Amino acid sequence: MIKLEQVLEERLPHPYLIFLTRSKCASFDALPKSWGRIFKMGYIDNDIHAAPDGDLLDSYSRTVTTVVDDIGPAVAQITMPPGGRGGQGSGFAISPDGLVVTNNHVVEDAKTVRLKMPDGFAGEGRVLGRDPDTDLALVRANSSLSAWAPLGNSKNLKRGQIAVAIGNPLGFEWTVTAGVVSALGRSMRAQNGRLIDDVVQTDAAVNPGNSGGPLVSSSGEVIGVNTAVIRGAQGIAFAVASNTANFVISELLRFGHVRRAFIGVAADTISLPRRIAVRAGVNGETSVRLRRVEPDGPAARASCAGLQEGDLILAIDGQTVLGVDDMVRLLGGERIGQATEFLVLTLGNTIERRNVLPVTRS
Repeated sequence: MIKLEQVLEERLPHPYLIFLTRSKCASFDALPKSWGRIFKMGYIDNDIHAAPDGDLLDSYSRTVTTVVDDIGPAVAQITMPPGGRGGQGSGFAISPDGLVVTNNHVVEDAKTVRLKMPDGFAGEGRVLGRDPDTDLALVRANSSLSAWAPLGNSKNLKRGQIAVAIGNPLGFEWTVTAGVVSALGRSMRAQNGRLIDDVVQTDAAVNPGNSGGPLVSSSGEVIGVNTAVIRGAQGIAFAVASNTANFVISELLRFGHVRRAFIGVAADTISLPRRIAVRAGVNGETSVRLRRVEPDGPAARASCAGLQEGDLILAIDGQTVLGVDDMVRLLGGERIGQATEFLVLTLGNTIERRNVLPVTRS
């Protein structure tokens, strides 16, 4: 408890902002009304200064170095065995039993790859599965690994967040670059021509050899798998979102490939006005907008004139859709040939239910 005498003699002359409540001063009622007003209003300091730039830089450095210390030991260098087809790239362990995530274009058609870890481990890894549609692949090392990285929730990302890329660009082992999350919900084409949706854009420097390495948040969680850069551009790189990676990994572990129900649309994630969410009875601040609907595809053939470009997908079979990764997850292989209900905000600003019959992706 603060003594009244101490407050009057020591605190009031000092240039600090102070606020006292009854819980802090048992003798508050004994003060004159004028003093009471001073305590209730506060004593404002005109000499408050912002933290020096050096302190802010030190804080930023500590954040990046902590991320590197936590995640760096889980980053692998991946090379092809002699005579193997593929490139050199990066990957990262996600479990102690040797599961390593990387890019499909790093492993190509190889059945085995060479792995090298920062702790000195070097050995072979077997390619468990690959998904060209998202440019992801899963490898299992031939022994357990000493460090692994947790996958974060990319849905919680915000533009401007710190993003740290770790990898092996141009053969320079375990290089660290840092930047920010520049944009969310981008789309890019995989090598097979399919659109990869919900891609994270960053200005952290990414070069050939970084492919397959982790993009890490300041909290030490992997938020993306570094995938591509735009040649000739500076500060524009892309990573497959961690939520997409999580879905692909689970499918590869269960089935050896990714089963997908195909409805024939391309989409992106956008903000959802609160009034629309209330009207539709869904919880969420984001949704999915259809950018393209293939003619004669399942979506175009849906009930009530089908789905159309510009429609917002609010829910699928009663489950709220907050982003493209949700739509991909909800259109799993189990929905192939099953009537699926879409809750849609149409271009006419009406909320309607449309039944779509997904088919197997060829």
